Amino acid sequence: MKKISNFPQLIITLSFHLSVWLIERFSNIEKYQKKVDKLHELEKRMLGKDIAECLSKNKLRLVPGYESHNLKHVLLDYKMSPVDEIRMQAFMIGNGNISIPSLAIFLYGFLLLPHKWQTFYKDFKTGFASQPIKNWQIDQYARFNTEDLRKKVVGTRNVEQIIQMKMKKLALIGSCISMALGALGMLYCLPFLFSPLLEDIVGAGFPFVGGAILFAAGLISCSINNKKLRPAQPISYA
Repeated sequence: MKKISNFPQLIITLSFHLSVWLIERFSNIEKYQKKVDKLHELEKRMLGKDIAECLSKNKLRLVPGYESHNLKHVLLDYKMSPVDEIRMQAFMIGNGNISIPSLAIFLYGFLLLPHKWQTFYKDFKTGFASQPIKNWQIDQYARFNTEDLRKKVVGTRNVEQIIQMKMKKLALIGSCISMALGALGMLYCLPFLFSPLLEDIVGAGFPFVGGAILFAAGLISCSINNKKLRPAQPISYA
């Protein structure tokens, strides 16, 4: 039974190592090896140094197009393993890095490792509540302290509270969009309501009502969200 449960993880492990082998096989990595050698020369606890040591420890090489990827592994403290690769993609999707490779890797692991769904969800939430790092590059942050950067990105903040605040802001944006679409729909239908033809009045009447409902719903939602986002005012007893 244990062998059967480990089979999906074995498939992911083999796929992971095959992908790494193919990337290294068909990439000119001489230039990138020199870059790793320079990173090794940096001081301890610097991000660049930690990236170089992580690659050496896992017997991996820096390859074209994956420099930022390696940075994220070290910065976010995810191991260079198949399961942690999927966990990191869950984090990055939550962080706003929604790309075809990220979604493909995550869905692959999501389907094969259902017992890890709760872990993936936690990583997604942490990514959602963290500072966006999608565009971070090694050259920009190599000389920064790894731990300081990690605290800056993830920190010790209340993840649930940050998610609630972000969701409220998204709801507010959605309310504004609803109001705008509703208003545009009403304005578009308005001239047809004054048409002498019954077909025009009936045809424009339903979309006009729909636009009015959209506008009203957006307005109500916007009002509620504004009250929630507005900080409480201190009570004056003067």
